[in-house]
Amino acid sequence: MDQLFAPWRIDWVERDPEDEEIDGCPFCVLPERDDDRESKIVARSEHSFVLLNNAPYAPGHVMVIPDQHTGEWADLSDAELLDHAKLKVATIDALEAAMDPDGVNAGENLGGDAAGGSIDDHLHTHLIPRWSGDTNFMPIVSDTKVIVEALGDSYDKLHEAFAERSAAESDVERTEAVELRFD
Repeated sequence: MDQLFAPWRIDWVERDPEDEEIDGCPFCVLPERDDDRESKIVARSEHSFVLLNNAPYAPGHVMVIPDQHTGEWADLSDAELLDHAKLKVATIDALEAAMDPDGVNAGENLGGDAAGGSIDDHLHTHLIPRWSGDTNFMPIVSDTKVIVEALGDSYDKLHEAFAERSAAESDVERTEAVELRFD
């Protein structure tokens, strides 16, 4: 029998699921909380925020989410669309700095339930760092999902990378940069 040793997963096993229950849209509720780390919000911009995925496909799997609750791109203003796009660029930069992936997958579930999204009425963009030779074959051949890094560790790496990026941009005048906030 093969064994998969992942002792850090005890945090997930021993969590209290009732602490995670959210009444309403999680993408609207989580940003209203006082503790971004607890909510897994890594960075914020004027109209959007970056949230660690609670069930990641890979370490560093995040979502870039507009503040406005809508399932339609056409409902966002030009400022909100531009802010969301700029935050995606900043997030990819942070992922590359923090995690050194071989590539990044970007995806959106459009079209409601049929598109496969668990939250279909609040737009969001998934950004998933990927590495050559990673463990994505495991669910297919052995019905096993391997998560190689705890969410808290991913949070720390990405939060630091966003902070460093923000500090570097304050030293250089870049009109195309998104202004990041850290709560």
